[in-house]
Amino acid sequence: MGAVTLRVADLDRMIAYYRDGTTLSVLSQEGGIAVLGRGSTPIVILQHTPGLKHASPHDAGLYHTAILFDTQEALAAAVYSVARLAPGTFTGSADHLVSKAFYFTDPEGNGVELYWDRDRTQWSWVHGQVEMGTLYLDPNQFLTENLSDRAEVEQLGTASVGHVHLAVGDVASARAFYVDRLGFEATASLGSQALFVSAGGYHHHMAMNTWSSRGAGPRTLALGLGQVEIRVPGSDDLGELSERMRHYGIEARDDGRSVSFDDPWANVVRAVAAA
Repeated sequence: MGAVTLRVADLDRMIAYYRDGTTLSVLSQEGGIAVLGRGSTPIVILQHTPGLKHASPHDAGLYHTAILFDTQEALAAAVYSVARLAPGTFTGSADHLVSKAFYFTDPEGNGVELYWDRDRTQWSWVHGQVEMGTLYLDPNQFLTENLSDRAEVEQLGTASVGHVHLAVGDVASARAFYVDRLGFEATASLGSQALFVSAGGYHHHMAMNTWSSRGAGPRTLALGLGQVEIRVPGSDDLGELSERMRHYGIEARDDGRSVSFDDPWANVVRAVAAA
């Protein structure tokens, strides 16, 4: 997964949250667009669009952007940083068997997950489906066990977009688009409530749920999710993806460097070649 673009009303406030809270760095800022990430890896792109309004909480769109940290120490540093900067934005934590995750809501209502993966050798697969759960994870105990003396003064390790979770109108349409057409593999399902999909045997690169958005139709232009970026291995894969989407009657916008298309809820998906 590549960077997630968010349309925001208060650019300075949102930069502060992702920089000072989730411990990302400002990689670039020009005009009304700020790119935040780690090292040379963009994670969140904030696009200043103050003229737009917030969508309804029952609309389709972003459920959360999940930022993956390479160590528990790095995750603890980020969780501790958000807890100090904006303690009221914490919404929960869970051990998902494949990962440990902490959930927040940024100042404009966008969901944020900060998480760390267990080694793949510890994941359990049954008939092609990965076993994920929601077990209690005590945030204070996690910080006690993993917060280092360095956490307050430096950004630890690497980070990237691990997965993106969307709110959608129905799971059947999500499966038809993201699995049957786009080409992800389904890795877990909660009936008509949620679907998890991935490439390359990951537990999930994307997820779609109907928990608050069942029956939602296409989005109108609003604050929140601007686009989701998917990175494919090379230019040949990008061309093949473009042809496949056109075969299914889905408009593919090709600018020579990327291919963009809309899912059934007008969420913009942009595919780029990693090379």
